Amino acid sequence: MLNGILTFQFGGFYGGDIGNLLSYWEQVGVFSYVLPFLLIFALVFGIMNQIKLFETNRAINGIIALVVGLLALQFDFVPIFFSEIFPRLGVGLAILLVAMILMGMFAPNKTWVTYTFFGISAIIFIVVLVKTVGWLGWQSSYFLQNYGGSLIGIAVFLIIIGVIVASSLPPKSPQDVSSNFMRALFGNK
Repeated sequence: MLNGILTFQFGGFYGGDIGNLLSYWEQVGVFSYVLPFLLIFALVFGIMNQIKLFETNRAINGIIALVVGLLALQFDFVPIFFSEIFPRLGVGLAILLVAMILMGMFAPNKTWVTYTFFGISAIIFIVVLVKTVGWLGWQSSYFLQNYGGSLIGIAVFLIIIGVIVASSLPPKSPQDVSSNFMRALFGNK
């Protein structure tokens, strides 16, 4: 591995471009094991520190995060899942970035823009999850094959009920819900 890094550092025109380095890292398992472990470790450690389960003893939080991270990589489930979801997440984030730029150009201080932005975010999130689940083969379960249509019908029914309830509520005093959010995204305009 050190040879690959040194070749990259001093390579110039003699080889060792970034593609070879990334290919080498993929061959030695950096993307399959090291990065997923670091991600799981960081998430578990951060959550354990925030909930303050063991008060001031951060060593126990570190041990628990280490164990969870290593146990998660025991089988190929986590690396395969991460290799499927993160490329799709990158595409989804690129779409959100384009949506934010367009909304900032055309309607930076409108309330409906915030709701549109969150709607687009929810749709992208659902598409990323559905595509990942489809690629991993989870959609072929017995439950979804037999009750998938019913689940969609129930979801549509609940959405319709939610819209009816939301539209029948008395209107609140008009306030710009999106002002703080839009100022944080696009600055004071």
